[in-house]
Amino acid sequence: MTKSTTDDSGPLLGAADIRELAAALGVRPTKQRGQNFVIDANTVRRIVRTAEVRTDDVVVEIGPGLGSLTLGLLEAADRVTAVEIDEVLAAALPSTVAARMPERADRFALVHSDAMHVTELPGPAPTALVANLPYNVAVPVLLHMLAAFPTIDRTLVMVQSEVADRLAARPGNKVYGVPSVKANWYAEVKRAGAIGRNVFWPAPNVDSGLVSLVRREKPIETSASRDEVFAVVDAAFAQRRKTLRAALSGWAGSAAAAEAALVAAGVSPQARGEALTVEEFARIAEHKGPGGAPGIRQSREEQASRAEQESGGEQT
Repeated sequence: MTKSTTDDSGPLLGAADIRELAAALGVRPTKQRGQNFVIDANTVRRIVRTAEVRTDDVVVEIGPGLGSLTLGLLEAADRVTAVEIDEVLAAALPSTVAARMPERADRFALVHSDAMHVTELPGPAPTALVANLPYNVAVPVLLHMLAAFPTIDRTLVMVQSEVADRLAARPGNKVYGVPSVKANWYAEVKRAGAIGRNVFWPAPNVDSGLVSLVRREKPIETSASRDEVFAVVDAAFAQRRKTLRAALSGWAGSAAAAEAALVAAGVSPQARGEALTVEEFARIAEHKGPGGAPGIRQSREEQASRAEQESGGEQT
């Protein structure tokens, strides 16, 4: 496509470009896939700066849409690999890159897939993840990518403001929960800014936030596996109003077994999950007795609660 002459976005996409592209492709953003396209080049460049993208970075982007952020990343990084689930958008993006930034087109790769199913990427291993994540799947996608690609050292994601708060929450905060603990398993997490509604098309009903995740230099020291630790986290927050002695009874096999594991881990049986660090959850996982069966005894209510906690927030 040709560059719009109504803005100074350079090779990036402005509002007029986005609408022109969408019209040409017959694309109408859908709530089902959480599609809200960034239409402001200054916001794109701000995201790239905040992500501290380096010239030697191999960046993976999830949900590139029409390519707003993709082009900004290509300006700064060595390579960019974009993962897009939408067939029409995936087919169009390489052409957009070739038209707007032909000198960088060979540094771009497109993977047409659901990010939740991606376990390998073409080219060199990714060193950074930068994405405007669809609100309805932000947390599961983020956690999957951190688990599947341990070479990702730095991450910056734009998510619903409420989800950003949950991801970056510390123990004792009322929104601290499953996303907070699991993200902290992989990385040091913090809020990195706020994004208004008017830089998107269509404008969402909520504000957005940037979240920075820098992978831990040393993994959490524990003899328990990640799955074992996450099982404790899921059980603790499935019934977050209950004490850990009660909330972990299904995971441990009984309330008494849960109390024994908690005491052995140096955690009060009367504490609640929202007060614990990821390291404390790991210690509890290390002391699970042989009789426990995490997940098997979960009621439908508990399973629904876990799914809500994993999602990180309501779809907009």
